[in-house]
Parts: sequence; structure tokens; C-alpha cells
Amino acid sequence: MAMGIGTRDRMISSTVALMQEQGANAITVDAVLAHSGAPRGSVYYHFPGGRDEMILAAVNRAGDDISAMLEVFLARADAADAVATFAGFWKKALRDSDFRAGCPVMAMAVDGRSDLPAATEAVRAIFGRWLDKLAKKLVSEGHTRAQARRLATITVAAIEGALILSRTAGDVRPLDDVATELNQLLRPEETA
Repeated sequence: MAMGIGTRDRMISSTVALMQEQGANAITVDAVLAHSGAPRGSVYYHFPGGRDEMILAAVNRAGDDISAMLEVFLARADAADAVATFAGFWKKALRDSDFRAGCPVMAMAVDGRSDLPAATEAVRAIFGRWLDKLAKKLVSEGHTRAQARRLATITVAAIEGALILSRTAGDVRPLDDVATELNQLLRPEETA
């Protein structure tokens, strides 16, 4: 039984990795099998819904993993420093992949498939979790709820956009620029 669980996890991890590099629309069962080393028969054993089920599992896994990481960063530091650490994570991921790896959740959002509404709903929920976690932290640091929500939206949009720009340029400077500006923006104004 443990072997089956390992195979399923490998296939999900491979789907996430392929989504990061090629986007959701480029995922094929053959590509996942080749990347994961899983036998062909394991696809329909672990994913009776085939490719769509693999993609949905990968989006959910990536969303859960990134949400957990963001939660750890937010627990260890103020919002500004947590966002800088988050940007640092993406800078390392880009460098380690020779600027091929992007955010798998964003890949699904960009590739959006009308024939897979569950994935669209999953992406919406994942982004919502990220916004909620960041907004909650910002409120705890003195921002109003309305400010916190707007700042969370700006932050997620800026990091995701900078990730795309950095990947395209083959340079982490856009992530550095965004992290620098967010550092100032996320700190509550001092009262005199």
C-alpha cells in the first residue's frame, strides 16, 4: 500500500513540476509518466478521472504547500519581512530551475480551462486563502480590515506578476524591486 501512495505522490509532484515549467495546458499523461517514472497502469488506478484529475490534484497540492509555507513565514516575522522571505523563496526557485519554474497555481489561473471548472474554483479558493492569511496578519499589525485586504491583493498580484517578469527576463530583479516596495507599503504608518 505504501508503494501506491508513493507512486500517486510522485505523479502529483511531477504534475506540479511540469505545470511550473510548461503551464497546465501542456500537461499530458505521457509527460507525467515520463517525469515521475510511474508505470502506465498507475494513472487510472490513482487517477480514474485521468489527466483532469491529476491536474486538479496538483493544483490543490501546490496551493496547500504554498499556503503552508506562507503561514510559516507569517508566523515567524511581520508581514513585510514574511513577504520578503516569500520573494526570496521564488528567487531561489527561479535560479535553481534556470528560470523555468513559475507558480503552478498561477499557471492554472493563466491557462484557465473552461472544461475543468473544479480547477478554476480551486485556484480561486487558493488565492483567497493567501489573501486571507496576509490580510489577517496585516490587521494584527495595525492596518484596518479594508486596508489589509487591499494590501494583501496588491501583494499577491505584485509577487505573482514579478515572478512572471523575472522568469521572462531570466533575472530576479523584478522580484527584488517588488519586495523592496512592498517592504515599505506593508508597514503600518507610524502615528505621531
